[in-house]
Amino acid sequence: MPQKKNILAIIGSASENSANLKLVEQISVLARNACNLTIYSDLKLLPHFDPELSADNPPGQIIEFRKNIEQADGIIICTPEYVFSIPSGLKNAIEWCIATTIFLDKPLGMITASASGQKGHEELQLIMKTAMAKFTDETSLLIQGIKGKFDEQGNLIDKETKKQVVKFIDALMKLINDK
Repeated sequence: MPQKKNILAIIGSASENSANLKLVEQISVLARNACNLTIYSDLKLLPHFDPELSADNPPGQIIEFRKNIEQADGIIICTPEYVFSIPSGLKNAIEWCIATTIFLDKPLGMITASASGQKGHEELQLIMKTAMAKFTDETSLLIQGIKGKFDEQGNLIDKETKKQVVKFIDALMKLINDK
């Protein structure tokens, strides 16, 4: 039996009660037989990007964050859209990684789960294409109206969204396994 792949899921929201975190927790359950999923939801603890430090002298939290990305077989970025863009904490984290090649050909799944999300999703795709991550249309998912897709207990109850998420997981696992 093949060894389970390790996936790092980065939550773009800084909110404690994030729908994105709930969604990734559901993905963790749905994908439990296919991979080991580690959730990173501490973007707000990372220092502000400093180009003077990025390449040669990054802070310890950044070294650890980069190491988590580097050691993962694949990455999921799950984020809301804030003011027609990706959240500043997520942008900050990605900027810390640009001076490296850790995203180069790294299998990536992107989910923008928000009220609308279209502009933020387009921006995330452009940024990660620039970072040279490896993704496909099938590993890029826009979920609009995310908050209405969960019940009071945080369970994903929207059948169509659950179907899209399962298809997303399958596509990401294929991308990882084909590497």
